[in-house]
Amino acid sequence: MTFDYDLFVIGGGSGGVRAARIAASEGGARAAIAEEYRMGGTCVIRGCVPKKLMVFAAGYRAAIDEARAYGWQVEAQGFDWGTFRARLDAELTRLESVYTRNAEAAGVEIHSQRATLVDPHTVALADGRSFTARHILIATGGTPFVPEPFDGLGAMTSNEVFLMDELPSSILIVGGGFIACEFAGILQGLGVEVTQYYRGAQILRGFDDDLRHHVAAEMAAQGVALQVDTDLVSLERLSDGRFAVTDTRGARREFDRVLFATGRRPNTDNLGLEEAGVALSEGGAVIVDDWSQTNVPSVFAVGDVTDRIQLTPVAIREGHAFADTVFGDRPTKPDHTMVASAVFTRPEAATVGHTEAEARANGPVRIFISRFRPMQSAFAGRDAQVMMKLVVCAETDRVLGCHIVAPAAAEMIQLAAVALKMGATKADFDRTMAVHPTMAEEIVLMRKPEREDG
Repeated sequence: MTFDYDLFVIGGGSGGVRAARIAASEGGARAAIAEEYRMGGTCVIRGCVPKKLMVFAAGYRAAIDEARAYGWQVEAQGFDWGTFRARLDAELTRLESVYTRNAEAAGVEIHSQRATLVDPHTVALADGRSFTARHILIATGGTPFVPEPFDGLGAMTSNEVFLMDELPSSILIVGGGFIACEFAGILQGLGVEVTQYYRGAQILRGFDDDLRHHVAAEMAAQGVALQVDTDLVSLERLSDGRFAVTDTRGARREFDRVLFATGRRPNTDNLGLEEAGVALSEGGAVIVDDWSQTNVPSVFAVGDVTDRIQLTPVAIREGHAFADTVFGDRPTKPDHTMVASAVFTRPEAATVGHTEAEARANGPVRIFISRFRPMQSAFAGRDAQVMMKLVVCAETDRVLGCHIVAPAAAEMIQLAAVALKMGATKADFDRTMAVHPTMAEEIVLMRKPEREDG
């Protein structure tokens, strides 16, 4: 059978673009991408990139305060959201054009509209055209949502934060995951009065407990009104556009805006997947094997839509591995072990490997922790502390996990991840010379366990 394309990708985010580019440029495939919104996907347009730029912006107020302690005669005149928003929009437009240009340069044809699956080898575009493809890749990512009882009342998700015309005076953030915590720190740093509700006992579920408690304490110290064991009972839109909320503690409060960051769903609604026979999980994720292949042999999926690990570098690696396997004659499985990640709170939290609880469930461990005031902020009179933690197997001495809460923690964890991926032991860390004076040197200077089994 003759196909219009060798590969048709639905979704122009990081994973889908990487797959199409490699398939076309290195595998000689006739490839196309359909993207209904903007090339670059969540990370570039509504996630990692704009969020990190907002993190940078939010950090300058504290930096100006520290600068005065270092002798600089400076004064913050207030944050101009309109100026920042215009620069942010221009940067996202530039990055979108880069994604488009790079894909087209590799020989990928781009359809700027929605595509759905008709059958295992056919896709239909919103304009009525249809195409056949030997292989179809689903790379539509995930999407935030407002829980049904509160949907339709004007509350925001992370998608809308970047599109605000002006900053609110006050905001309620509902959720305790990394997105909720990041925006709490960002908006507080920009001068917004931030309240955060989380229904669980502590924020950042799934992260190491010491990291979670440390981040929560630092957020509270910075001025985020964090309330755990608290959920929303009712939400009312007032006549002036503000919101009245009642929580599970019985308190009623008013806020200018409400942001729900209570999770993300795989973006699979109305894509025709089930009609084409593609199996989905109960939560709507595309079910794939280790090769990113679905139960329909011609259909594959990568990235957040599979709900494996929802991180952009993972989606990129999965997309590249798919292209190598299907079009490059280099069978490659993406390796989902020892994947580092970071939460861009202030300070950042970063992690790789096992939490203490996960490691202890598999055997005895030794726990090394260092908490201290970093030189830069200590000199300025700030009480903020950083935390570094190593989780070590008591039997093999292998470092199973590394957890850091500190400025530039994400930069440190990337290098620590290499060591853990290679199987480094605590003895390897101990015999490594420190770089002084740095925060990172503490990773190789911790000698006495704070806790150990046996």
